[in-house]
Amino acid sequence: MNRLSSRITCTALVFAAAACATNKVEMSMSPPKPDPRVGLKAGWFNAGQAAWNLELISNTPPSPAFINSSMPGDFALINSDLAFYANWVIQGNFSGYQVWDVADPARPILYTAWICPGSQSDVSVYDHLMFVSNESTNSRGDCGTQGIRDTVSKERARGIRIYDIKDLAHPRPITIVQTCRGSHTHTLVYSPADTENIYVYVSGSAPVRSPNELAGCSAMSPAEDPNSALFRIEVIQVPLKAPETAHIVSSPRIFNDLAAPATHPEPVADSIAQAKMIADYLKAHPEVKMPPPAPRTGPTQCHDITVYPAIGLAGGACGGYGLLLDIRDPAHPTRIGAAADSNFSYWHSATFNNAGDKILFTDEWGGGLQPRCRATDNMEWGADAIFSLVNGTMTFKSYYKMPAPQTSQENCVAHNGSLIPIPGRDVMVQGWYQGGISVFDFTDASHPMEIAYFDRGPMDSTKLVAAGSWSAYWYNGFIYSSEISRGLDILELKPSGWISQNEIDAAKLVHQIFSNVQTQQKITWPTSFVVARAYLDQLERGKGLAPERIDAARKALSSAEGKSGTSRRSALDALATQLNADAQGAADAKKVALLAVEVSALAKMP
Repeated sequence: MNRLSSRITCTALVFAAAACATNKVEMSMSPPKPDPRVGLKAGWFNAGQAAWNLELISNTPPSPAFINSSMPGDFALINSDLAFYANWVIQGNFSGYQVWDVADPARPILYTAWICPGSQSDVSVYDHLMFVSNESTNSRGDCGTQGIRDTVSKERARGIRIYDIKDLAHPRPITIVQTCRGSHTHTLVYSPADTENIYVYVSGSAPVRSPNELAGCSAMSPAEDPNSALFRIEVIQVPLKAPETAHIVSSPRIFNDLAAPATHPEPVADSIAQAKMIADYLKAHPEVKMPPPAPRTGPTQCHDITVYPAIGLAGGACGGYGLLLDIRDPAHPTRIGAAADSNFSYWHSATFNNAGDKILFTDEWGGGLQPRCRATDNMEWGADAIFSLVNGTMTFKSYYKMPAPQTSQENCVAHNGSLIPIPGRDVMVQGWYQGGISVFDFTDASHPMEIAYFDRGPMDSTKLVAAGSWSAYWYNGFIYSSEISRGLDILELKPSGWISQNEIDAAKLVHQIFSNVQTQQKITWPTSFVVARAYLDQLERGKGLAPERIDAARKALSSAEGKSGTSRRSALDALATQLNADAQGAADAKKVALLAVEVSALAKMP
């Protein structure tokens, strides 16, 4: 469907939901009209802003070491992905990383800025270890900024850097695990069955380096050379007692037998502009000869892999395919499923829901540096694709794309996001570069719905200057966004008709010591009255239980909370019994049953 029809459909759904809701949940269910994200003023740190059900509580500009302040709007350095460790946020940058102390999210403090050019410096943490991806041919083992001129050099570092971060202000380099194609991204994998090691899945998309620089690297096809560095990922084993001995333990060829997928054409205007750009370049450089087009193949590498060790699965976003991997043996992942879609341009990243019965893939159409959320762009292109997941089989359900049209001066792409831990629902926050931050509910996989957003105007009103949210992740009660050009954003969810204060409070009960979003942890909630109230709010919003039964349950829950000892247990047991009876005829029997289980658990608490 086109953008106009999508707007009409979404608007109808919003108003239908609002009309069916009670007065308690009607507030803010209908997004502002007209959409305030359209027509925002351009600017660097003074761009116009629009928000709905989200509040920006702080924006902290990059460290002076990571910004070209002499030329506003002209950035030599790009912020990339985030990792979380206690009260610190580690923000990757194409030329190193920054560490922010976020003990007070309203006032982040720069803890350290580490210069080490390498691109794109994706970061992960585990205990006292930090892992950083390097892919650039200018990346040096000594982190020097002078680069490398030689085509073959032993000083080049392309792969995974491992640091000891017991003292985050003074990270100690442990080793560099070199790989043939460097590391564009990586993912940590740990297994309850193997507590002696962690594993790193490396996705490297750069050209294969010379075997004279790193022995064993081959750019030939697997048919010509069975040891080819193409059509495989690298798995690094890191012994926790001796991380300095980290090494590649396997190179699984998870792409075998995948044919070139069908693709969609670029918009006509973009194709013409690209052809003109190439023609102008060739005219100015007659010595350059265009190579013949290479034959199309299936993917030779993944862009990103998200693992979910608790269910033994991983989602591989691998260029032309979305792959499902069995990772029960983390050192030797195997492909068990694959999906292709002609509406997708470049499968970029993946997210499982907490139950493990859905998986979402993003499409990096335009490579992150093109405007792909214009009013003329197809809503199925550059979207997320949501699949159900049953017994290792992926079944397509729907697309979700940030719905507000952006200008031709804003690079917009479906990029990185994470689950927001609201019990009983599948809610995700996602960065869309200069499309901003979008929060959406995909509990109903066939009908995802935007429920909150934050956006800024373009960097420049006359030309495209890269900026926006590289990644937006929930961590211990707040949303952290790596702004490519504007630093670190920290946001907070506001209660609305779509998310109640009880649901927000329940999400804030989930506390992690560290977080790497591409290594999904099973979310569990402590037994709490606020979790029970969150379920009641959901039943009211979705009309899953009769209003009089919801009111009665709320009163009984509040009454029980005011009691103690045997009186509290008896009141909660009686409520659980009543809820189990209510579930028999409820419109949302599953949610009522969840509520009954939570109330029973409350009764067992001392």
